[in-house]
Amino acid sequence: MTISIIVAVYKVEACLSRCIDSLLAQTFTDFELLLIDDGSPDSSGMICDVYAERDSRVRAFHKENGGVSSAREYGLCQARGEYIIHADPDDWVEPTMLEVLYNKAQEEAADMVICDFFTNDSTGQSYVRQEPSSLSAHAVIKDLFIRLHGSCCNKLVRRTLYGTDVHYPTGINYCEDLYVNICLLLKNPVISYVPQAFYHYILDFNSDSMGKRLSAGILDKDLELYYGLEKLLIEYSDILDLFRPSMSVLILKRAFRSGIYSSGEFKKRYGFLRPYIFCLRKERLYFKCVYYISCMGGYRFMYKMTNLLKKLI
Repeated sequence: MTISIIVAVYKVEACLSRCIDSLLAQTFTDFELLLIDDGSPDSSGMICDVYAERDSRVRAFHKENGGVSSAREYGLCQARGEYIIHADPDDWVEPTMLEVLYNKAQEEAADMVICDFFTNDSTGQSYVRQEPSSLSAHAVIKDLFIRLHGSCCNKLVRRTLYGTDVHYPTGINYCEDLYVNICLLLKNPVISYVPQAFYHYILDFNSDSMGKRLSAGILDKDLELYYGLEKLLIEYSDILDLFRPSMSVLILKRAFRSGIYSSGEFKKRYGFLRPYIFCLRKERLYFKCVYYISCMGGYRFMYKMTNLLKKLI
């Protein structure tokens, strides 16, 4: 078996078939497709079984719900391919993806092959270039906090690179790919880049519903991820200088959107991130001020003002 494709499946009955069909339509055929049903309450699990009965390359697994990290980790344990790539069940891929990535890996004896991708939303399709500044592992890690996406879905990875020590972080279902990619890159793999896009990443922005799903427990996991990444990168000061402000704004945006904390609680939990906020070049001054004032104890005021402005605009 040459390639294992891992798809963590949960509550995606409306779009799962599109994803699976695009994977089964690959011009490269020596692969296995692992569908990991993470305790879906809808018909997603049944759809997985139908495809497994129809095509011998498809293997369907069913487990109790544990989140995307646990599903992907389960898939890694079941994978038999020389290379591994992931796909999200609401996305889809171009038919030549596996062929081009695998050929590149063979030509350059690469442990990791990175390619560009598309983003698709209600306004249309955009091309997202993912060329690293350099093909050294150290440079790619830095780029993950500047110009590259942390996803595992546009990266073909040699299975032996995972070894026995690279695992998806337990209970963390936000930026879990970033964590895994950094673990892999710290092993100094041979990296190749293909200047073509094959993966269609579906964007579905809904800030209100997203905010309602965020609980104190989930936000605790965000901080756990932050500390875990900081520990991994502690010996690389140049990377930490990029990591801290970049991750700070991601964490703060989610915490701010939740609306579940008092001003005192917000300051106590996130005040340590305050020094990094104004390092963020890409963020507008308005957002920098919102998070800075929130971290100083003005969270409830800024939260109410922001929501009021949304209604007025």
